[in-house]
Amino acid sequence: MKNVLATLLFLTGAVRGQQSQPLSLTSRIDLANVNGRIDHLSPDLKGQRLFMAALGNHTVEVLDAGSGKRLRTLTDLAEPQGVYYDPAANRLFVACANDGAIKVFDAGSFQLIETVKSSGDADNVRYDARGHRVIVGYGDGALAFLDLSGKKTGEIALDAHPESFQLEKTGTRVFVNVPDRKEIQVADLVKNVAVAKWPVTSASKNYPMALDEADHRLLIGCRSPARMLVIDTATGKQTASVEIVGDTDDLFYDASRKRVYVIGGDGFVDVFDQKDADHYNRIAHYPTATGARTGLFVPEWAKLFVAVPHRGDQRAEILVYAIK
Repeated sequence: MKNVLATLLFLTGAVRGQQSQPLSLTSRIDLANVNGRIDHLSPDLKGQRLFMAALGNHTVEVLDAGSGKRLRTLTDLAEPQGVYYDPAANRLFVACANDGAIKVFDAGSFQLIETVKSSGDADNVRYDARGHRVIVGYGDGALAFLDLSGKKTGEIALDAHPESFQLEKTGTRVFVNVPDRKEIQVADLVKNVAVAKWPVTSASKNYPMALDEADHRLLIGCRSPARMLVIDTATGKQTASVEIVGDTDDLFYDASRKRVYVIGGDGFVDVFDQKDADHYNRIAHYPTATGARTGLFVPEWAKLFVAVPHRGDQRAEILVYAIK
């Protein structure tokens, strides 16, 4: 009887331990013949597709998020970095680093519709729902505005190359990581002008960014040292600093679960539980693969995707985690 009770207690504890895990690796999407660095991703929620910028492979990979099959490869792209799928027009925007081109494709036929030239290093892409326009960070410092047909309609000048940026939904500001200046630069999207510069002083190489708009906080991923800085969006002041996995290029805020997911090229995903606006506890540290520093959090699917590049015997793939 004692042995039976001990076994039951062990199994109960194991189940509870499994249930307490915030992420569960459920599948892998094979990326055969994809070589080099992988950059950002964008979802097609209705069509269950993923669009992935395979920068080092000079391709964009179109993937079925459900079956894990590759549907299409768009070739001959000059180091694609940022991608955005627009569901209203069924169009795919691809920002390329090498030639600065922003290419717009029909996401059904994948015919090229428009090419917009920038001065170079076209990078992150976001959608401005208020202005019904696409925003692309590029060059030595600017955000370009494109309408949904791909025509450039304006821009905001910055002081150096923009990395990740986030837009307010209830306000009119955009927050931009500008690591070469060790700053977060802030612009007004209605007036189309820069309005503030907030210094980043306790760490450098501030690349990824997430926005907790309800708590008026920016979450900034830095690489030197590896820290997540918490910035008050009312004052621009740092309110917290949290140790994270190294070499991060993507981090995400999960508003419904009050969590943060940090993807790092040192080979881990960190999961933090947000106690309040300025306090975070790391609750998981999952091993992934060396160089896997980009990915995508899709709250509508309750999934986190982590892109693993091909390195030596390490195959290129996307790790698919179910979020609990």
